[in-house]
Amino acid sequence: MKKIILFLTVCLLAIPVRADEGMWFLMFIERLNHRDMEKMGLQLTAEEIYSINHHSLKDAIVQFNGGCTAEIVSNSGLVLTNHHCGYSAIAELSTAEQNHLRDGFWAKNRSEELKPKSLYVRFFVRMDDVSKRILSKVNDKMTETERNKVIQQEIALIEKENSEGGKYTVSVRPFFQGNEYYYFVYQDYTDVRLVGTPPESVGKFGGDTDNWEWPRQTGDFSMFRVYADKNGNPAEYSKDNVPLQPKHYLPVSIKGVKENDFAMILGYPGRTNRWMPAGGIEQNIKYAYPAWVEGAKTGMDQMKKYMDKDVAVRLQYASKYASTANYWKNRQGMIDALTKAGTVATKTKQEVAFSQWAAKPENKGKYGNIISTINDYYKNTDLKARHDNYLTQLLRTSNYAVGPTNLGNALLSYYKENDAKKAEMLPKINALIGTIYGSFYAPLEKDVLTAQLNLYASKAIEFGLAPEIAKMKSANNGDFTADVNKAIGTSIFASKESVAAFMNNPKAELIAADPLFIISNDLLAKYRAKTDDQAKADDNFATAYRLLVEGLRESKLNTIKYPDANSTLRLTYGKVRALPADKRNDAKINNYTSMESMVKKYKAGDQEFDLPARLLELNKAKDFGQYADKAGYMPVNFLTDNDITGGNSGSPVLNGKGELIGIAFDGNIEAMAGDVIFDPKLQRTINVDIRYVLWLIDKYAGAKNIIDELTIKK
Repeated sequence: MKKIILFLTVCLLAIPVRADEGMWFLMFIERLNHRDMEKMGLQLTAEEIYSINHHSLKDAIVQFNGGCTAEIVSNSGLVLTNHHCGYSAIAELSTAEQNHLRDGFWAKNRSEELKPKSLYVRFFVRMDDVSKRILSKVNDKMTETERNKVIQQEIALIEKENSEGGKYTVSVRPFFQGNEYYYFVYQDYTDVRLVGTPPESVGKFGGDTDNWEWPRQTGDFSMFRVYADKNGNPAEYSKDNVPLQPKHYLPVSIKGVKENDFAMILGYPGRTNRWMPAGGIEQNIKYAYPAWVEGAKTGMDQMKKYMDKDVAVRLQYASKYASTANYWKNRQGMIDALTKAGTVATKTKQEVAFSQWAAKPENKGKYGNIISTINDYYKNTDLKARHDNYLTQLLRTSNYAVGPTNLGNALLSYYKENDAKKAEMLPKINALIGTIYGSFYAPLEKDVLTAQLNLYASKAIEFGLAPEIAKMKSANNGDFTADVNKAIGTSIFASKESVAAFMNNPKAELIAADPLFIISNDLLAKYRAKTDDQAKADDNFATAYRLLVEGLRESKLNTIKYPDANSTLRLTYGKVRALPADKRNDAKINNYTSMESMVKKYKAGDQEFDLPARLLELNKAKDFGQYADKAGYMPVNFLTDNDITGGNSGSPVLNGKGELIGIAFDGNIEAMAGDVIFDPKLQRTINVDIRYVLWLIDKYAGAKNIIDELTIKK
């Protein structure tokens, strides 16, 4: 660890750290960032942010259900996150008669809190550097495949050593493209219950139109509670469980924010690629992302057609549609932003300088061929990238594309076993059936599969289609309507009922000949296929990419001092910071939005811009209570220049005292290139002002019981 810290410290002295850029490890905050943060307004010690032996801010931050961030805001395990992070749980707990997604929900007491089937939060316990230990096991003569095999063996040992007999979840992760390794110790709690959520018209105000846009007026939050056994340990759901008493929880500040106020965010950013070579960026812009966008939109259009007609169907597909729509707009934003920013040219210039450095006699042996290897790889995989993204969106949006293979293979294994083994396997079979057909509407699924097959067969043909799909296309001229209708009409896997009928009178030999199984199996086999040549090319590319990152750091040609995001806990710090004046926002300074601007967007009955009557009434009466800004308006959202990405959704925005001032929920579309290259002028984080959150809980919902739990700083 000393060697790494020394290297980072030397680099820090050589190149000033830009405060608004960076997703930093908590264990290095004192050495790398604390002095800079203090100058900007931090009033906490590094130990108060990250401590192994004492409670600290990190104990109040949780990863929420594997894909978002949340924060503990009371001494009774109350959790605050985004509405879109709780979306699937809220939809699951809703029915047409009790539609919590549409109408909102507020538990008046703990007995009314609702338990979804599967939801967990993950607490971060500690981390440490194991780079020296792991890298001592490998050498330069190994292929990347051989290297990874050895590394995975060592990782398994490290994870076992630190799990304390299964008490903790331990994860060893690579950083800087496999040039460093750290382990992370977590503790998971699975009894998590819904406490409150605003109606969807508030929590998702602006819908797809405003997604990734500024100005925003979205109440993107929901509330849950973590339960534990009587000793505070993780436990499966039980009526005997009690609210968790956390090591630390966040006080809430209603003092408000202003331009240049210090703001820091702790959370679990999912993925950045700031070391990605120019060829990879160009491939994404021209081949991968356009296919992603078109494939996602195709699935969305078919889902929406049925969701708009039936409330029950809308609840079934709400989460899948929202997730698909989110990334659909994100990827189009990435195309536009990366193109406008000239990111390929910027990276190419860096790589030209690297090639000159690598050509020096002392560097040539190790780094001389790296750029050519990388460029050749991308050139040879452009068509594959396009194909794979069309196919991936087909598989992601269609249950018929994936379910028959997974269930069919499980059933084939099941029928080969003796009665005792079958009895052991049956619960897993039933669970799989529940997963496939739990949120399932056959007419919608039929149209999604048909539309996606038509798109895939027409747009991915240059690389080569899945063999059975190619045969069908040659016979149907690219229109799969009749083929899908026929397949569903005769398939075992057409519905939950047809599966049950088959299992009552099973004939295992029928599975392999089933038309939906054949289509599904063909698609998944194509998705997983890899030739020997491709495997070798992937191996060579992985080695070259790892050495590129190593060489860029060694040569000082890349000044990034923090590793790419990979769903591990990070801290980012910056300021409340406006964007240039925008006629769409009537705020005095373009770093906040008000309720008045939200009401101006209101469209009665509109799916994206409707608002509840009670909210409109309270706004008309200016009944804002203690939550109004001192200037008199009701704040809704505000901007900071923090460095975040997907996975930070729900992250707490904290002031210099560690008090909660907002909840991060989005970025601005102009800076969608931020996952690849940081733009200090454009990059912004869009946050829900905590005053709006509290106003909705208190004034709008009347949930005083929740307000009473919080520690509010006035």
